[in-house]
Amino acid sequence: MTHGRRKLITFGRIIHTGMVNFVRNASLAIAAMAVMVVTLTIILFSLVTNATFTNTISQITSQINISVFLNNNVTDAQAQEFAEAIKRRPDVQKVEYLDKAAALKSFIEQNKDKESILQAATQATNPVPATIHVYPADLNQIKPIQDFLVKPDNKELQMPDSPSYKGDRKEAIDNITHATNVLREIGIVAVITFAVISALIIFNTIQMAIFNRRDEIQIMRLLGASTGYIRGPFIVESIIYGIMSAIISVLIINSAFAATSSALQASSLGLLDIDFAHRYFSEHFLELLTLQIAIGIVLGAASSVIATRRYLKFKISKK
Repeated sequence: MTHGRRKLITFGRIIHTGMVNFVRNASLAIAAMAVMVVTLTIILFSLVTNATFTNTISQITSQINISVFLNNNVTDAQAQEFAEAIKRRPDVQKVEYLDKAAALKSFIEQNKDKESILQAATQATNPVPATIHVYPADLNQIKPIQDFLVKPDNKELQMPDSPSYKGDRKEAIDNITHATNVLREIGIVAVITFAVISALIIFNTIQMAIFNRRDEIQIMRLLGASTGYIRGPFIVESIIYGIMSAIISVLIINSAFAATSSALQASSLGLLDIDFAHRYFSEHFLELLTLQIAIGIVLGAASSVIATRRYLKFKISKK
């Protein structure tokens, strides 16, 4: 028998033994899988929630702008040139220029429910200045845009109360910026934390399984079995835990979204856009399932390798 064929047969036996141990130790398997299902479900929910928060934050930030109010003596050509200079900045996502007529139309649309304000705006000469709306590419980079707008040459084109990034508006934008950063950090920390907790729990579960089979492992040692042959079935068993737990966790999240959508009949719960979350989960189902299986395999196999290595080293040191 060739060396390659012998290794292939050994590998097959390891796979078979791992599957037999999984079936034979059903109670321990259920306990280990229950822990993994809970952990993987939390990780998957954190991933979907983080994607949903990111979408919500993107929608909020896309509506935030700095308004630049131009003096009445600024010509349309000067305004267009100023708008183009702002647009060329790398920290600016887009720029909207509204001449006095367009700015008045926008003002009326925004205040259509306030009759007294509308009367004042429509009866007198157009009091609304030409306006440039500047949309930042990153809320954390508003200060450089502000500094550019208040340069002496640029400030000469603007009204005294321009730009709008000051006072209450500045505080509101800064608060939104802080909130978006906090939400992103919470999402990342949550995923990492639950991954670490999962690894520790699985490690202890596998160590318990090894302890329950310590006599069997000792007999295999005495019969000359290699460390890899002893460790292999435990790794296979852990991988099976990971695969099955991943599938179950995906089904749980899918059922939860289906139940939530029909029971609550709501599109969102605060910052959590349920419709988007459900749509994101459905559109990325295969990717999320693959990712969950990969995480389950890695967590189970890595924990099993570490646990068996510690135990087998302990057994060798006692000889």
